[in-house]
Amino acid sequence: MANAFVVTDLVASEVLRIAHEKSQFIKTTDRQYDSSFDGTGAKHGSTLRVKKPNQYTRRQGSRVMSVQDQDERSATITVATQDGVDMRFNSAELLQSVSNGAAFNDLSERYIAPAVNVLISAIESDYIAYATKQVWNTVGTAGTPPTDLAAFGAARAKLNQNLCPKDGNRFIQYDSVNMGTIVNNLKGLFQDSTQIKEQYNEGMMGRTAMADWYENDRMWALTNGSDIVCTMAAAAAVTDGALGATNGFAMTMASLAAAPATGSVFTVPGVYACHPETKQSLGSLQQFVITAGTTTIQTILPQIFLTGPRQNVCSSTSTQLATSAFDGTGTVPVFVGAASTSYVQNLMYHKEAFQFITAALPLYESSDKCTRKTVDGISVRVWQDSDIRNDELLMRVDILYGFAALRPEWACRITM
Repeated sequence: MANAFVVTDLVASEVLRIAHEKSQFIKTTDRQYDSSFDGTGAKHGSTLRVKKPNQYTRRQGSRVMSVQDQDERSATITVATQDGVDMRFNSAELLQSVSNGAAFNDLSERYIAPAVNVLISAIESDYIAYATKQVWNTVGTAGTPPTDLAAFGAARAKLNQNLCPKDGNRFIQYDSVNMGTIVNNLKGLFQDSTQIKEQYNEGMMGRTAMADWYENDRMWALTNGSDIVCTMAAAAAVTDGALGATNGFAMTMASLAAAPATGSVFTVPGVYACHPETKQSLGSLQQFVITAGTTTIQTILPQIFLTGPRQNVCSSTSTQLATSAFDGTGTVPVFVGAASTSYVQNLMYHKEAFQFITAALPLYESSDKCTRKTVDGISVRVWQDSDIRNDELLMRVDILYGFAALRPEWACRITM
């Protein structure tokens, strides 16, 4: 029994080590662990809680303190996903590895590492696709990969304009096809970190444009819908700050022959982005991303605020944008890219733009053969049992996780 526990404990530790080493996107985002299931363990379909970043208001024009309480809030991920990978071993081979470091290293190289690589790669691919579809800030020229720092400087500016912290926690995930060109053109700008990070981090290229660069072949590609030519309909008028698919989150478009693709980005003439604090125009049109759509109703992000402390749109010269002006009846929205065309969407983002959350899975009977470990906000369970017919040990590795994008304004796509 003791040997069985040692085996599962060793495998769990090795799984977490490899997962951290091989992940490129997960480890550069905010990782959270939902401890509310520690006693019983969460199951597939559980509602996971993710903590929202604290927000504060400024004391202005007074020397007297106005102490603010910590406003700890959380969001929920109602559909948690359970993924895993399953292996089988010769019983003698697995048990011998417990007391033999070389044997365990060989076991890891032959079985554990390939299994974990597949698991992490698939989860990261889903996570990147989800995160990218939540981001409306977009720079670059669709169909023309950057050859200099102009697009990255524009992405950096988008993050700055949205008050993204300049704290060393900004990252760029960039696809391999285009990485070769940009690295060759910018090779004189990349610097080695004092910790020589690239020796320890998969895909780490270096740092420039205020971000650490990672090479990642899992970047999501947007394929625009077959029809992106339309006009704004009268029903597109929004209610200031309202929630739901019929007002603040939605726009109505006319003359579409096919629904736009989820993740498509567009602008509306005359509707400008404004500074979060001063409410002055930033001089660029506000970008919107479609999170769900039909040939008429488009559910969008960001939520629209026309007035108040959360105002995020204005006219080109004024701090205000009238509701009647926003409906833009007859105005022609402009989509990024061409119809029925695919564009790789690389990302610049701050660590806290996206959240990856896990929870402890339940431990069943024969707990000496079932263990779970949590390291750096990621929890995995390893469960072993025997197959007496074939003299084999069966093992499963499971993770229960979910995604959230609580600060998508702290991210920007770099379209190829």
